[in-house]
Amino acid sequence: MRTDVNVHRVWLRRCWLVLCLATLPFTPAVLAQDGPALVVGTRIAPPFVIANEDGSLSGISIELWRRVAEALNLSYEFERRDLAGLITGLEDGTLSVSVAALTVTAERETRIDFTHPFHTTGLAIAVPAEGDSVFGVFRGIFSWEFFLALVALGGLLLLVGLILWIFERKKNPGMFGGSLLEGIGASFWWAAVTMTTVGYGDKAPITLAGRIVGLVWMFAAIILISGFTAAIATSLTVGRLEHSVRGPADLPNVRVLTVANSSSAAYLDARGIRYAVRSDVTSALAALGDGGFDALVYDKPILQYLSNREYPRRTDVLPAQFERQDYAIALPTQSDLREPMNQMLLSTIRNSDWQQVLTRYLGHPDH
Repeated sequence: MRTDVNVHRVWLRRCWLVLCLATLPFTPAVLAQDGPALVVGTRIAPPFVIANEDGSLSGISIELWRRVAEALNLSYEFERRDLAGLITGLEDGTLSVSVAALTVTAERETRIDFTHPFHTTGLAIAVPAEGDSVFGVFRGIFSWEFFLALVALGGLLLLVGLILWIFERKKNPGMFGGSLLEGIGASFWWAAVTMTTVGYGDKAPITLAGRIVGLVWMFAAIILISGFTAAIATSLTVGRLEHSVRGPADLPNVRVLTVANSSSAAYLDARGIRYAVRSDVTSALAALGDGGFDALVYDKPILQYLSNREYPRRTDVLPAQFERQDYAIALPTQSDLREPMNQMLLSTIRNSDWQQVLTRYLGHPDH
């Protein structure tokens, strides 16, 4: 009888041990974090990561990470890196997590791991704000092409005036005489007022050859002045419209700018579009607003946020969105954090409270 009792006790102990081992994998190890605080790499990218005046961080990605970290009982500290550093830091082990506006790409997936996406958007194009401002009009007038046209016109007036002066300088010294400079200057003045049909009458040819030159110049000037006026109008209106950027198809023909090592740079590379780079989107938008470039390609929500808040009268973001972008939290390859973070992330973004966060930063819920 005693032997049966011992066997029964051993059997119960074994059942208890099996039950404990069976439930162990479902208990997240991160709930009992004993090591040092996680080093979380981040990068300023409003509205996903915003640097506040007091030095603290806020934004969509930061709020999401804090909710996930709190639910998993994770201690951490933020460390700012550039875009490339957020990836290499996970590879060399100096970062435990990277949280920003990181796009999931095939190339990055070969180097690191990502959680499930928490936000889906796309690329967009920002352009300089033209409008009907006085600055825009002056920039259209004082262009290189406009000055070339002025030089050509001045040369033509000088040529016509010189021909007239040759015929009039001896027989009409009262109007076209004097020194060489005075005579040619007077004939240049006559050519200009004749072309513009002002006709002051202060100077006129009296020789037969001079009058023939004047007659030919009168008719030719009508055609020239009409063409010159049309060229000016074109440079101010039609010419600017033809060279404006309306979508991705126009990018190969304009001066394009983007952020170095970004998914937008990869998009441009894949299509053979030449571009310049800046280290961050803020400096890129500043260069675009200064008129040095025609288009800036980058993630749409970031462009909209910064364009509206930092450069409201200098840049505009086109409504078209292209090349889907999925934002996710980045982790080292085969990280133990990936599965528990995925569970908490999906639970968080499906909560109605998360929609209020998106509305607060983006103005409307995207999901």
